[in-house]
Formats: sequence, structure tokens, C-alpha cells
Amino acid sequence: MIWRGYILALSFCCCCLLLLAAPAPAPAPITHPSEVSALLAVKKQLVDPKNNLRNWDKGDPCTSNWTGILCFYNLGKDGYLHVQELQLLNMNLSGTLAPELGQLSHLKILDFMWNELTGSIPKEIGHISTLRLLLLNGNKLYGSLPDELGYLSNLIRLQLDQNNISGQIPKTFANMSCVRHLHLNNNSLAGQIPPELSQIFTLLHLLLDNNNLSGYLPPEFSNLPDLRILQLDNNDFSGSVIPASYRNFSRLVKLSLRNCGLQGAVPDLSRIPSLTYLDLSRNHLAGPIPENKLSENMTTIDLSDNQLKGSIPGSFSDLPSLQTLSLKNNFLTGPVPTNIWQNMSFSTSARLKLDLRNNSFSSIQGHLNPPVNVTLRLEGNPVCKNANLLNVNLFCGSEPGEDKMLTNFNDSIANCPIQACPTDNFYEYVPASPLPCFCAAPLRIGYRLKSPSFSYFPPYIQPLEVYLTSSLKLSRYQLSIDTYSWEKGPRLRMYLKLFPSINVNHSSTFNVSEVQRIRHLYTSWTFPVKFENENQGISKGILVAVAVGGVACAVAMSVIITILITRRYTGNRHAMSRKCLSTKVSMRLGGVKYFTFKEMALATDNFNSSNQVGQGGYGKVYKGTLPDKTVVAIKRAEEGSLQGQKEFFTEIKLLSRLHHRNLVSLVGYCDEEGEQLNLKEA
Repeated sequence: MIWRGYILALSFCCCCLLLLAAPAPAPAPITHPSEVSALLAVKKQLVDPKNNLRNWDKGDPCTSNWTGILCFYNLGKDGYLHVQELQLLNMNLSGTLAPELGQLSHLKILDFMWNELTGSIPKEIGHISTLRLLLLNGNKLYGSLPDELGYLSNLIRLQLDQNNISGQIPKTFANMSCVRHLHLNNNSLAGQIPPELSQIFTLLHLLLDNNNLSGYLPPEFSNLPDLRILQLDNNDFSGSVIPASYRNFSRLVKLSLRNCGLQGAVPDLSRIPSLTYLDLSRNHLAGPIPENKLSENMTTIDLSDNQLKGSIPGSFSDLPSLQTLSLKNNFLTGPVPTNIWQNMSFSTSARLKLDLRNNSFSSIQGHLNPPVNVTLRLEGNPVCKNANLLNVNLFCGSEPGEDKMLTNFNDSIANCPIQACPTDNFYEYVPASPLPCFCAAPLRIGYRLKSPSFSYFPPYIQPLEVYLTSSLKLSRYQLSIDTYSWEKGPRLRMYLKLFPSINVNHSSTFNVSEVQRIRHLYTSWTFPVKFENENQGISKGILVAVAVGGVACAVAMSVIITILITRRYTGNRHAMSRKCLSTKVSMRLGGVKYFTFKEMALATDNFNSSNQVGQGGYGKVYKGTLPDKTVVAIKRAEEGSLQGQKEFFTEIKLLSRLHHRNLVSLVGYCDEEGEQLNLKEA
């Protein structure tokens, strides 16, 4: 008995020594204190009438998922988490931008688009050297542009359009050596356009239209090797001419200089191989139209409201993609050529508008019998007074119809019962679904083409559908284009719907991970090169994503995409959704804690192999540390061993009811992003 007592005492001492030697659990990761204080200062200067930022004073910004805050999963070298994205677009925020934003030293995306912000842009933003997207368009910001923004050497997109910004464009902007999109349109900027901007060799889009700019057009812009869109409409360059060097653009798709007070001759732009859209209307250009043939890609030529003389060039009859030719309100003479449309191959979606009003055309060259796809306007020309010309009066007073709104409808849903798909719960039939009468809740999308390089949309509907679905990795039937209409600019607005796949258990809604995937594609501008995009924020079940667009090589346009992903569940949920949700709700009420996958990744250092403590046929077991410093064992199922959702919940319920001194207790579970994990006491 004495020896047995010694053995028990020795065992107890050994256990104590082992406990003393065991490493203390790692502290829970937190956001860098300076960034926390900066975010609180930002909130203090914002007016938030919808209380979207109500969780900004609860817990840690990164680990407590503050609205609009996205962080790096891995700790920085300083041992802290850092804010990577600040996504607060379209949240009805007013107030001003705090200078403390400059303390977010690891920030890559700063997005306040489409709010009601006033005040000036803090110069401190120029200190965020890591910033790649600065998106402040669609607010009421005023004051001048800070020179310090030119310090953002990693910036690839600067969108400050549709504000009230005044003053001159800083020459320091030439130091933004990586910027591709410079959108400063629709402000009150004044003065000379800095020719130094021609040093930004990465520039794709330069949009400065609708300002008060003056002086001359910098000829150096033609040296920009990748410039696709140069849009300077509605500024005042009175007395200036279009530089002859502009004929040397190598990749320009759209040149728009409408209403700029320009004088001189129309330049010969026939050497620009990719030119698609040319608008030089409402200037004081004089002389003849150059005879040399423009690019075969031309869709739109607008030379109206100038002082042009001479005849219509014969080369205009050899532009197979032409959609609009507007020469109205000039002094052009000679015959009206009827061969402009003869070399065109018209499909059902093609169209050609010829606006020759108010010139001095006195005769018709050839037989005046255009196809139905051609709209010809001749009012205000002497030829309309010639009663001897057959059919001429048909084109001397008719008003052409504008593009009609497209309504997407599929005959396959015509016979589906209305009651089976309640519209008041955001559900509707998928028009092109291969499964008859498939009812689902779509993600609703507003899509705006900010600088389209065409004037007639139907030929581009199918290419746009292919581009969007392939970029989003969706099937074609999952996209529906409902309506579209032209707005002032011209800009093209359309409304789209994305439907969930019928191949995923015939689900009628997108799951969270799929919505997050689509959201990430837009906010991080990771679309393929053919189109480049724009944004996001989450607030009480309503996910809002905005994507602002870039150049399209195939369709040649600049895009602003606004995604409004509405709340899929209301008080009167569809029966399918209620059944899906009831299990999780009942489990939480039963006392089983639910964890997000992000929390699991943080607890295990992103499932670092150093934290793996076991492995079996079901998967791996990791040691994890929760924010309250509780150490747990996290079982993560391998992809091949995933159970059905019902079976997984049954297992969790069973484990939650087992209580014995020889059994470890269940702490919680996670079934997010296609993962199945349970947590037990370590």
C-alpha cells in the first residue's frame, strides 16, 4: 500500500510537470489597434440613417465581421490582422470622409460608391501605398483633388466621377504608374488637361467628359500604347484643333469629343486599326470629310452639327459593321449614295441609321429602295422638294423609332401554373431552364454600360450573355436579360437576372458561398481581359454589389455594373426555403453553437498542418483556439467523406445529447462553404 501511495504521488507530480511544460494556448488574433481606431473615427464622421454600421462597436473588426470590412486571414509580421477591403457602397451614407482612412496601411480596396458623401477627399488617402481600387464615384464630394493621390503607385482604378469636384487635375497623377482606369467625368474640373498624363503607359480609359476643362487637346496622348477610350465630351477647348498625332493611336476603340468647341478639319483617322466609335459632333469643324477608309470595325460615326462641306465619301459604303452615320446640320452637297447599305450583310439583329437632315443634297445616286433594317432621314434637303423622285417622300418626314425595351420571355413557361411560383417572395420561373417550370429566386442585377462603343445593342446581346456566363462559370440558361434602355450620355442600362443551377440538388436559391463567389469576382475586378469590371457591402441580409466596367475587346465597351442581390427570404418564405432553414434554427435553439468557416480558419491558422493532431478515413482533426481562448479539437470532413446535410445534422444532434464523464463534449459545428466540421473539447 505504501508503494502504491508513492506511485500515485509520483504520477500526480508527473502530471503537474506535464501541465506546466505544456505551451500556453496562442492568443486569439485581433485587428491592429491603429486600424480599429481609424475605423471608429471613420464611423464618427459618417451619417448612417439606416444603421448599416450598427455592429462597428461590437467585438473586433476582422473576427466579428464588421459590415463592409474584409481582412487578411493570415496574421501580419507584426502579429495582427489587417483590413484589406473597406466596401461601403450604396448604403445611403452621408457625412464626410475621415482623414484617419490614411491609417489603414494595408488597404487594397476603398469603396464608398453611390452614397451621399460631402466634403473633400482627404489627402491622407494618398498615404495608403497598397491601395489598388479607389472608388468614390456617385457622391457629392467637392473641393479640389489632392496632389497626394499621385503617390498611389499601385493604384489600378481611380473612379471619382459624378461628384462636384473642382479645381485642376493635379500633374502628380502622372506618378500613378499602374493606373488603367481614370474616371473623372461629370465633375466641375477646370483648366488645362495635364499633358503629363501621357506618361501613364498603363492607361486604358481616360474619361474626362462633362467638366469645365479648357485649353488644348494634348497631342502626347497618342503615345499611350494601350489607350482604348478617350472621352472628353462637353468641355470647352474653343479655338483648339484635333491634333494630327491622333491618327497614330494604335489601340484606340472610342474617340468622343462631342461639344468641345473644336475648330479646323476632321483628321484622317483611317490608320487606327481598332477604331469603332467616332463622335466629333457639335463642334466648329470645317472642310471635307476625309476620303480614306476607316476601320472595318466602325459602328458609329457622328459628325453632325459642324460646318462640313463636300460630298459623302465613297469609303462609307464599305463599312460592314456600321450602325449609325449622322451627318445632319452641315453644308454637305452632291448626291445621296444608295450604295452605303448595299455591301452590308444584314441579320435580324442588325440595323443602320442614316441621318442626313439639313444639308444640301439635291439628288439620289442609284435606286432608292433600302431594306427594312435601314432608316434614312432626308428632311431639310433640296432633294425632298423634287416630286419626280419616286419614294423620296418616304424618307423626308418619318421619325425613326428608338431601340425598344427587350422583354425576355420563353414559351416554355407559358403553361406553368402561376400559384406554384409566388412572385411576392422573389421567386419566378427560369425562362430558359431545361427543367420545365423550374421556380427559383434570382439575383437581380442592374447593369450599366458607361461608355458603349456601339449605338445599337441587339447584335451584342448574345456575346454579352456568353461573356457574363463564362466569366461567372454559369450555364447560359442561368442568365436572363429582362430589359434595356438608352440613357443620356449615351449610356446603356439593362436589368439582368442570375438563376441558381438546376444541377445543385435542384436548389431554388443560391447558397451563401456561391453568392460570395459572384460578389468577389465583381469587387476584386477579376473578370477576364475581354471585359473588365467594379464593388460590395452586406447589410442585414441584403447583399449589394456594384461592378464598374472597363474595356471590351470583343464588344468594345466600358461597363458599369450594379448588382442588387436582394434578400431571398421574407416573413412568408417559400415552403422549400422554410424546410431548409428550420433545421439550423432548431439546432441553435437547442443550445448547439454555430461557427462560420472564417472563424474555423482563424482558429486553426487557416488549417495549418502544424495544428493537425489526427487523421482518419473521415478526415483530419485540428487543434483550434477560439476567440475566448478555449482550445478545441476540430474535425474537418474530407470531400469524399461528406455526408448528406440531413445525416450531418443527425450526427450533430446525437453528439449534443451525449453527456458522460468519459466522453468529450460537443462545442459546436459548421456547415458553411461546402464544409462539415464539428468542435469538441480538447
